[in-house]
Amino acid sequence: MQFPDGFLWGTATAAHQVEGGNVNSDCWLLEHVKSTFFVEPSGDACDQYHRYAEDFALLQRLGFNSYRFGIEWARVEPEEGEFSRAEIEHYRRMLAACRERGLLPMVTLHHFTSPRWIAARGGFESSDTAGRFARYCERIAKDLGDLIGAACTLNELNAVSLLQQMGTLPSDEKILTSRWRAEASHAMGVAPESFSAFPFCAQSTIRDNILRTHREGYDALHSGRGKFPVGMTLALQELVPAEGGEDRCAAALRESEDVFIEAARGDDFAGVQTYTRRFFGSKGPLPPPKDAECTQMGYEFYPEALEATIRRTAAIAKCPIYVTESGIAALDDSRRVEFIRRALACVERCIRDGIDVRGYYYWSMLDNFEWILGYGPKFGLVAVDRTTQERIVKPSAEYLGRMARANSTSDPVTRA
Repeated sequence: MQFPDGFLWGTATAAHQVEGGNVNSDCWLLEHVKSTFFVEPSGDACDQYHRYAEDFALLQRLGFNSYRFGIEWARVEPEEGEFSRAEIEHYRRMLAACRERGLLPMVTLHHFTSPRWIAARGGFESSDTAGRFARYCERIAKDLGDLIGAACTLNELNAVSLLQQMGTLPSDEKILTSRWRAEASHAMGVAPESFSAFPFCAQSTIRDNILRTHREGYDALHSGRGKFPVGMTLALQELVPAEGGEDRCAAALRESEDVFIEAARGDDFAGVQTYTRRFFGSKGPLPPPKDAECTQMGYEFYPEALEATIRRTAAIAKCPIYVTESGIAALDDSRRVEFIRRALACVERCIRDGIDVRGYYYWSMLDNFEWILGYGPKFGLVAVDRTTQERIVKPSAEYLGRMARANSTSDPVTRA
């Protein structure tokens, strides 16, 4: 299939996962408390803070026409109301370098990490965060809006709901009384109930706050220079009821997905981020089928889930769609090629049926810092030598790059 003119072929990263040295963020703090649940600290990450020009040149050579990356709030506003001109200029240079390499920059204003001072003031458990985030977005729009190609307000607004539903996060009570939260709050000089870091926060208190934060951020980003589309991104799965699990499955969809997708109505786009499917029984989530192939993350290798989530999001949100994340953690790169091939077939079928899908961003460009799991999972199209920071291009990067260059799922090498 030949994709529509202007279709965006990109890769995606998060600032904290690739930049390195993000010392003013709440995540850096949590990585270093005595009772940390991170297996290792982020440290220098992939040093993209200094190596972005090299990485952009690589993406251009491979054939991509867009790059999704984060602007780190903790760098731009390290203390409340104190904006760093040097850091804003750094991101301006990044945006300009993208443009110079023919890469449309899609930026994410909040990708899980916040300034420490935000966490010390309640994070997204506080109703005041929406206004603070809007002020930050307004500053970015004013100073950088003329170079931004598209913007995502917050990454995976529904992450807390989804993670608690899956059992990945503990209950609200355990989060609120955890040792790591007490230690982090002590480091910030506040009471434990005043400290909250997304997504390791209490679900019951944040849904309305985070949806309002998106809305105020959306309006602020449209207030400045530039005419670029703005949307949210959501972590979505194909939820499948097993026998007796129909009611549980429907309730899970409503709780962790639909209420957020509905909030995207009227936005310029919705970002779909899908990695797998999940089964529900009468008592809740079920493990992958016994005969299923699983990724390094422990969930099922099932790229076809993307088609279901695109269709569901388009039907509910009624706005254009970008696949802002789609990928696999695997040591065997041939499985990454197969994942990409099948995921793009999903996108192709959706477009053929008239769904307005405008781009596909593979997660991730680099083997990077995978949050609490450290550097073990390998999502990248490009490997990174942890000692030298050398970039090593994998066959999957060349494979996806050829299709990006041709704007087609017909791979000339495979066809030959």
